[in-house]
Parts: sequence; C-alpha cells; structure tokens
Amino acid sequence: MANASQAQIDGSTLVALSLARAGVQVMFGVVGIPVTSVATRAVASGVRFIGFHNEQSAGYAATAYGYLTGRPGVFLTVSGPGCVHGLAGLANAGANTWPAVMISGSCDQADAGRGDFQELDQMEAVKPFVKFSAKATNISQIPRMVYEVLSHAVAGRPGGCYLDLPSDVLHQTLTDFEAEKLLSGAENPRIAKIGGEESLDIEKAVSLLRTAERPLVVFGKGAAFARAEEPLRKLIETTGIPFLPTPMGKGLVPDTHELAATAARSLAVGRCDVALVVGARLNWLLHFGESPRWSQDVKFILVDVSKEEIELRKPHLGLVGDAKKVLELINKEIKDQPFCLGKAHPWVEAISKKGKENVAKMEIQLAKDVVPFNFFTPMRIIRDAILAQGSPAPILVSEGANTMDVGRSVLIQNEPRTRLDAGTWGTMGVGLGYCIAAAVASPERLVVAVEGDSGFGFSAMEVETLVRYQLPVIVIVFNNGGVYGGDRRSPEEITGPYKDDPAPTSFVPDSAYHTLAAAFGGKGYKVGTPEELKSALTESFSARKPAVINVIIDPYAGSESGRLQHKN
Repeated sequence: MANASQAQIDGSTLVALSLARAGVQVMFGVVGIPVTSVATRAVASGVRFIGFHNEQSAGYAATAYGYLTGRPGVFLTVSGPGCVHGLAGLANAGANTWPAVMISGSCDQADAGRGDFQELDQMEAVKPFVKFSAKATNISQIPRMVYEVLSHAVAGRPGGCYLDLPSDVLHQTLTDFEAEKLLSGAENPRIAKIGGEESLDIEKAVSLLRTAERPLVVFGKGAAFARAEEPLRKLIETTGIPFLPTPMGKGLVPDTHELAATAARSLAVGRCDVALVVGARLNWLLHFGESPRWSQDVKFILVDVSKEEIELRKPHLGLVGDAKKVLELINKEIKDQPFCLGKAHPWVEAISKKGKENVAKMEIQLAKDVVPFNFFTPMRIIRDAILAQGSPAPILVSEGANTMDVGRSVLIQNEPRTRLDAGTWGTMGVGLGYCIAAAVASPERLVVAVEGDSGFGFSAMEVETLVRYQLPVIVIVFNNGGVYGGDRRSPEEITGPYKDDPAPTSFVPDSAYHTLAAAFGGKGYKVGTPEELKSALTESFSARKPAVINVIIDPYAGSESGRLQHKN
C-alpha cells in the first residue's frame, strides 16, 4: 500500500492550494479549457469562486474587490480570447491603482508557435497593463509565483499583476510532500515595501496649512484604500479646514459634514491658497491642478504612495507615503501647536454660504415631482430610500452619463468606501461586476446600482450571476432610450442612404429591462411615477434579493456628458 504522503497532485490542485495558503478568499472568473479544474479545486480548498458570463465583468469585479478589501482581487480566465477580455480588468486596476491579479491558462508549451488552440503570447499581451507578470514553466514554480503576483499587486502603488499557467504545467504532477515543501518555502516573497514616512517634512506641511488664508483638504480613493478616514476626519475637525472629496472619496468624511465643500466646489478649488491633496492625483478629475480652475498661486501639498506621481505633478511639497500614516504624523505635529479656523473664519463662512445657496437651488429642483420622469425626481426618491437604510449604509454603484453625473451631486455618502463609479478612466461596463464584488466583499451591506441604460447594457447578462448566487443587489436602470437619450439629431443630420436607421445614440424605446431579472428568477419592476418607484424600492430593499427596477425616463431629459461638469 502506497504511503499517503506520496500521493500525487497536479498543477491545478497546487494553484488552488497556493491561493488558499496565501489567504485568497474569493476568485472571480470564467471557466473553460484549461482552467476549469483550477476553479473546482480552489472551491474544494476553501476559496469561493464566483462564475461570470464575461471575463471583462469578472476582471472589473476583481478590481473593485481589491479596492474594497485592501487585498488583491483575483480573477481566472481561459487562454487567448479569455485573456484578451480580461485585459480590461487589468487596465482598470492600473488606471484606478487597485490591486488585482489575473490568472490565465495558456497553450501547451510544446505547441507554442504552431497555431495551438487559443494560442497567444499572453505575457506580451499583458505588458502595457501590469506592474508585474510571471509565467510558470514548471509545476514547481507555481507556489512562489502565486505569492509573488499577490505581493506585487499591493506593494507600493497598487495595480494589476498577471500569472500565466500553460496547459502542460497544470497537468504536471508531484507528491503532496513536495507540494508542502514548495508551499512552505513560498510564503515570504521579498517585495520592497513602502516606508520611511517619519523622515518626511511634516513640519513644513503643517506650517503651510497653519499660515494659509484659504486652506483646503482634498482626498480621493487612494485615501479610502489606505483606510485613512479616522486621521482624515480628526485633521479636518481639529483644524476646521474645509474639505473636498473626489467622487469615490465621498464618505470618508460624511457628505453632510458642515465643513464639506462639495456644493461649493468651484469656489473652493478656485480660491484656495494651500491644498493638501491626499490619495488623489492631479489628473483630469482635479483639472490637472492648473489654472483657470485653480488659482495660479495655489501651493499643493501632495500625499501619494508613489514617488513617481509626485515627481510628475511637481507640487510645492510632496510627501511620499501611506496616506493614513502621513495623516497621523500631520495630526501629531499639529497636536503640539494646535490651530483651528473656526466657523466665523471668512474662508469657512464663504464656502458654507455658497454651499448652502447651491444646495437650496438644487433642493428646489429636487422637490418637484416631474412626470414623465426627469433625472432629478427619481434620484431624489432613491437618495431618500438609501439614507433611510441607516448604518451599515448600502454600497452605491453608479454608472452612466447623465445618470452618474446627476447621482454624484444628489446621492449622499456618509460612510467610507460606499461609492463605486466609472472611476479615473470613466469606464462604462463596470456596473454589474462592481455590484457582485461589493456584495461578496461586504455581505452585511445592501448594494444599490444606479445605472444608465447604456451602461447597464455592457454587463446586463450578469443579472443571472446575481440571481445564481442570491446576492443582495438592487439594480436601478434609468431608461431613457439610448446613450444620453433617444434620437437627438437635428433635421439636417437625418440624411444619406441610411437615414432611416435608428440614430447612433438610440435603443429600442421603452425596453423591458426588468424582465431580465424575472427571466432568471429574480424580481423585476417597471416604474414611471413616484409612487411606483417608492413602492419598488421599499419592497426590494426589504427583501434584499436580486432585483432590477426599470425606471422610465423622458428621452429628452438628458444631455451629452463626459467630463465632470461642475456649475456650483
């Protein structure tokens, strides 16, 4: 009788064991040759597998999971086209600086270059989108490489990493004794870690804030990823400095806080003389830190985990380090010589006054019950329904053009990491993947997606995934018949041999998106009045089961949208 310690395991099993040993709790993906066994054995090893219809959505889910948990989101694809579809997830991870790892099967090494099934040089294909990649050419390399890609994904500035697993390697075998030895030896990869925050010029940063006439604290999803909410709130409340979150920074300090400058964004950005920017890049979302949106004389204190980012932006003062640690050091420095602007400070008063004026204007617009629906009436009803849930607050997923733009102004975030949207890249198609990630990462929270009909269409088939796993996700589709709305062409534009075709921006009018949920056993609602929407929200929020609410919007209520538009 053979000794049990000499039992053979194959590469697929070793991948599964490596992931489990490394602490991976969830893996997203699409199975098929040659990775189906990787998924089934991962489940047997204690790793939850969430199966998708499309690798793009699985990749987007992994990136959002990485952001929400602080651990690398892992997703699995087949070779060739599966890997190519997954590149969207890797690119999204890089653009948003979130930790994610794509694991793909690849063709048999002996057949490479001969036109093998789904053959592709995947290591070359992923290069523009990853910070690190590795290819296992032998089963013995698997544990070390699994640990390496996971470690690199979160080291320094987070991002996407890739592991390539050839079919022949997945079928190679070794003994479980050899496997255990490899697993034990792989557990501590030597990855350079960021540190040295203590050597930063914290005193200069505090001096700039203390002597500023119109200071502003700006923070983004990098601060959210760093779990910096406590020192951030302490800094703001100790100093009385107004704050401005980026869209996904919303909730680190409650949107309802009296020092929030969101409703007076143009004033805050245009007139501040010192801006402490924490975990947010001076890219298009912040107008590149340049005039005319910002004052020409503004002094930026930029806190970023990446030295390269600070060198690119050339701020007045750069502080390289973890956002939470840097803020803690700033608070420590302030404690020795405290200062506070106070409610009567002219700068605080000016922002508060302007913010209240703009909020009052919007509330007048929101108070009207407009039927057929514009964007504001249903958004107000949704806002109130979400706020009524209390704590833990639902996670909001927002995707679309007008839908996302209006939602950013109307919907309120009072808790950290409760808003996911199109992000730095303005990516459409992330919605359902993000919903699934949020539900898996934060099972105690309801997930509410507010989607434009165009954005929803990118990943609508994943509604079946919601139902299959019975995830507490309510998808609200703003259905205005197309991209920005239905046919927006002027009479002069309707010409040529294909003038009778639908407009490039239009979809089938009055599409029955709610029936998609019902088709898979979920709940669907079609609503066109305030009463119908309130009833659907009450019922679906209470049930905490997969649902799609099809909100019929006036097709002429929206406008073309792309960059952030701020008129306040």
